[in-house]
Amino acid sequence: MIYKVSYVVQGGEYPGGIKNETERPKVGDTVQIGRTKFTVTEVHEIMPPRDDFQFLHATIRPQFDEAGT
Repeated sequence: MIYKVSYVVQGGEYPGGIKNETERPKVGDTVQIGRTKFTVTEVHEIMPPRDDFQFLHATIRPQFDEAGT
């Protein structure tokens, strides 16, 4: 199955993105967009799967190290 995932960043400080994924994202997963890593906080089905393809929406938040960067 191929998942076309629309990633939207909480707070709007970073641009989101659309990525093709081979595994369905889950809450708590880490995803990298550009150089920044994010944590998935929500996943919603945009429309039911068709054949081997599905559209999803995922809300994400940036991950920070202990220094806050």
